[in-house]
Amino acid sequence: MKLTIAGCWGAYPPANEATSAYLLEKDGFRLLIDCGSGAISQIQNFVDLSELDALIVSHYHHDHKADIGCLQYNMFLQRIGGLRSSAFPIYGHCKEPEQFSALNYMNYTEGREITAHTSVVIGPWTVTFCETNHPAYCLAMRFDDGERTFVYTADTHWTDDMVRFCSDCDLLLSECSVYDHDVSVSSGHLTPELAGKLAQQSRARQLIITHLPHYGAHEEILERVTAIYSGPAQLAAKGSVIYFA
Repeated sequence: MKLTIAGCWGAYPPANEATSAYLLEKDGFRLLIDCGSGAISQIQNFVDLSELDALIVSHYHHDHKADIGCLQYNMFLQRIGGLRSSAFPIYGHCKEPEQFSALNYMNYTEGREITAHTSVVIGPWTVTFCETNHPAYCLAMRFDDGERTFVYTADTHWTDDMVRFCSDCDLLLSECSVYDHDVSVSSGHLTPELAGKLAQQSRARQLIITHLPHYGAHEEILERVTAIYSGPAQLAAKGSVIYFA
């Protein structure tokens, strides 16, 4: 598997950056995970939009779904230009029916439902889901290709269920939106201490910290995480590529 970071910020994209957007690839299948603000511009640094096979969305906060409309317009242009012959699949939960319905755009994109505690096959992966601790209904995702596992926490505060969900994964992409001293105002997000604790208790083999805050020294995040988590860890950055086979 190959993971490329296209966007890793929380809240809004700084200049020339994007919020949550990750490209997961294997055997020629290209899955976009979340489609935040700036995602469509940034993802084209790594893949042509005509080469995307599917999109999966963790939840409907703007920093994770803002560019879906732009992607839908692109799919329209691909169809009339003869680059696609069928609707582009967008996977998302239907706990917010209007948001889920908006994943459908005429016959150019098609919303497909995902639910907690069930699985769906997307390309080479069996994908399972876990409800997170977040103000908006949100699903963490676990991708299994039969050889390796990758878990994306999406947005969440601490839950014991998340530890079990991440158990023994090869790569954990964990959010970390606030610093430890801001835990009282975390509003459904992890701190460095909690992200390190999640990786350590779940026995994740590798950790990447994403959904980064717009203030403070990010080096402090990594220092705190690695004081708790004994495995390899790094901060997400635009253009970072991680191979795990």
